[in-house]
Amino acid sequence: MELARTGIWTGNLDFIPSRRAQELAAELDEQGWGTLWIPETVGRDALVFAGLLLAGAPTITVATGIANVWGRDAMAMRSGQLTLAEAYPDRFLLGLGVSHEPLIHGVRHHDYRRPLEHMRQYLDAMDAALFVAPAPASPPPRVLAALGPKMLALAAERANGAHTYLVPPEHTAIACQALGADGILAVEQMVILDTDPVQARTVARQALAMYLTLPNYTNNLRRLGYDETDLGDGGSDRLVDALVAWGDVETIAERVQAHHVAGASHVCIQVLAANLAEPPTAQWAELAPALTSM
Repeated sequence: MELARTGIWTGNLDFIPSRRAQELAAELDEQGWGTLWIPETVGRDALVFAGLLLAGAPTITVATGIANVWGRDAMAMRSGQLTLAEAYPDRFLLGLGVSHEPLIHGVRHHDYRRPLEHMRQYLDAMDAALFVAPAPASPPPRVLAALGPKMLALAAERANGAHTYLVPPEHTAIACQALGADGILAVEQMVILDTDPVQARTVARQALAMYLTLPNYTNNLRRLGYDETDLGDGGSDRLVDALVAWGDVETIAERVQAHHVAGASHVCIQVLAANLAEPPTAQWAELAPALTSM
């Protein structure tokens, strides 16, 4: 599987009916976006939804960013991956992740201790799982949600690469070195089509508020040199501007290109708007000519 240079990452599709989500997947396909990334938190089942989206669009690749390893056992995850990969050859990319302690312990009621070891054992179980239905012609790829050095090393060892989230280009360079030249490095980048700094940063802080309470992200940002003055009060301007590319189409394209220069093989943009539940269809269409041709 070769991912296009750019794609769309969105959780907005969880808020609309499935049929409309299929229609939007087809529209993104027509606009030239090569890959559509979907999350899994407290909305739709990621594998079921991926199948619905694949059925609604003729050529776009659907990737999970991420399918939660606490949401199904390893045999079920492997079965779902192989089922979709056989039905839609080279169009489904399984992204796996351990998520975050508040969601896993507080919402799903699992024990979140030793998430790295849990992921390693989960991959072992996936690789050993039985599957007797028709299999895809070639083994489908998988990527791991990874930020820190240990999970990046596991992604290099046991997967086809990594999916990074909420990172500036400086982290992309670190991740690229950890994965090696042949690994998939799919980087999520939040963007806002707004040239007004006050308005853009207000929307950015609204989106960042939850993430800046999660240790997986804040620990990674500290490793990159950000401190409590950056992480508090919704994020400093320095941090907001590093994590969210805002401005005109050209400015956003420059940030995407910066990730590519740093080593990303794929950048999936997450368009932010004041209404986080409404799919930003106009912005996707406006960005497509510049970004899908990169």
